[in-house]
Amino acid sequence: MPSELDRKYDAVLAHVTGPEGRIQIGRDAHGRAIVTNLPATLPLLFDAFCMLHAETVAVVAGEERLTFADLNREATSLAAALTAGWGIAKGDRVAIAMRNCPAWILTYMAALKAGAVATLVNGWWQAEEMRHALELTEPALILADGPRGARIAAACDPGKVVTLAIDRPIGEALAPLHARGGGGALPEVAPEDDATILFTSGSTGLSKGAVSTHRAVTTGVYAYALQLLTMLGILESEGRPPTNPPKTLVSVPLFHVTGEVPVLLNSFVIGRGMVLMPKWDPSEALRLVEKEKVTYFVGVPTMSLELMQAPDRDRYDLSSLTDIAAGGAARPVSHVERLQQSFRGAKPALGYGLTETNAVGCGNFWENYADKPASTGRPHRPFVEVSILGEGDRHLPPNERGEIAIRTAANIRGYWRDPAATAAAFTADLYLRTGDVGYVDEDGYLFIVDRKKDIIIRGGENISAQEVEAALYGDPRVSEAAVFAIPDERLGEAPAAVVYSEKEPDLDPETIRAGLDGRIAPFKVPARIWVEQAPLPKLGTGKIDKMALRQKYHGA
Repeated sequence: MPSELDRKYDAVLAHVTGPEGRIQIGRDAHGRAIVTNLPATLPLLFDAFCMLHAETVAVVAGEERLTFADLNREATSLAAALTAGWGIAKGDRVAIAMRNCPAWILTYMAALKAGAVATLVNGWWQAEEMRHALELTEPALILADGPRGARIAAACDPGKVVTLAIDRPIGEALAPLHARGGGGALPEVAPEDDATILFTSGSTGLSKGAVSTHRAVTTGVYAYALQLLTMLGILESEGRPPTNPPKTLVSVPLFHVTGEVPVLLNSFVIGRGMVLMPKWDPSEALRLVEKEKVTYFVGVPTMSLELMQAPDRDRYDLSSLTDIAAGGAARPVSHVERLQQSFRGAKPALGYGLTETNAVGCGNFWENYADKPASTGRPHRPFVEVSILGEGDRHLPPNERGEIAIRTAANIRGYWRDPAATAAAFTADLYLRTGDVGYVDEDGYLFIVDRKKDIIIRGGENISAQEVEAALYGDPRVSEAAVFAIPDERLGEAPAAVVYSEKEPDLDPETIRAGLDGRIAPFKVPARIWVEQAPLPKLGTGKIDKMALRQKYHGA
């Protein structure tokens, strides 16, 4: 039976998307839902919504404050400098490798306005990981802050790297890009043109570049905007509209799809201020919530747990905070009730989406989340269709387990220069295979129960077990290695490794770990390493039996 909240949500959604509603829904050539009365490209989205919310403070970064009008003016000027001074042409890749800062947002906007493909480099990567991504995408220009610029310069042609002083006021930070002049003409951008490349760790090891068109990204943005508009309609219909203007704490990295789509881009659409955090610190987060009257917080479940555990939490007035959302990893069921007790005025929510779906998928919120805390919720209607696939891609009925698949106009068009991976990712009827195993109950709620892909999710970061194994095999003393997930109370999962050394049976695990420093990002380094005295167990196929190893070391 649909819950009372579900019935209210569906009624308001029908009104908002009805003939006289604010959001008009049509269909693309494949029959997938799209918005027909809002901009279908990101440059037009920026122009339209920055004009609509012109005087609203869009970005707070320390003492610096920029309105939406400021952002659009600066980004348009910078885009002209990129085309005229740096020769950026439509379709060129412009890579961005910085921590969260106003310069990240403005270079992202400018690249898109210049017709380039914004290529979002994982700022936590080490030099070799960055080298792979940049060699794959061949950017015409790489924009970096100091630490990431140094890493990139160690691995790539430094002539392509422009390092920006992001801690300076925005005019000074962007000055090197304006130094070559501006005034270049900006190209027309179509919904079918490529807009972004984000990197995703697949089960094959090396990261793949997930390519999205402008239509896909804007569809993802409008899916989130429509969800918030519908929730706002429910509150208004009950006589309890929000008392503070919307403002979000940007604590997740902007190079992640969560930071890019539901946080950054959705803020343009709904006129929501963004308070930037250079790095995660729970006490600083609480201080900023009070100081800036933050209304919305989203992060990996670890972050909300650390907010609950912060010893100074009771020192701050957190009454402005009305929603605490999580994504990127499963939130333990026990945390839901604890969140409700810790933040009486804020309601918990959980989202499920992928880089390949531009973060859209399912959402569970408010009373529904409390009633079904193990579920990621219902699909983002009307944009998302979720199906459970059985043998031969057969669509399974409710309560049967299979691979979760998502069909939406927000899906990526494919993987950059990887037609085989692209073909394997989609069914004949354009459902994206997520690699997750689950079922949908009779009320349409999705439950995730397992994972098909050899991926570890550590605090929202996807880690390829094969990539870590390859790094371990780079140590000449390691003869065999197996990497798998172990539970982690704070981060959900953590990578662990079992190795065997034919040359040094008594190899010290700490020396193995030390050998990984600087070769893979710190979040990929195994939390535990065990050394076996004999060759690792094998399956009949000759592959290492990870299941046996996981069972042996699960509680170690």
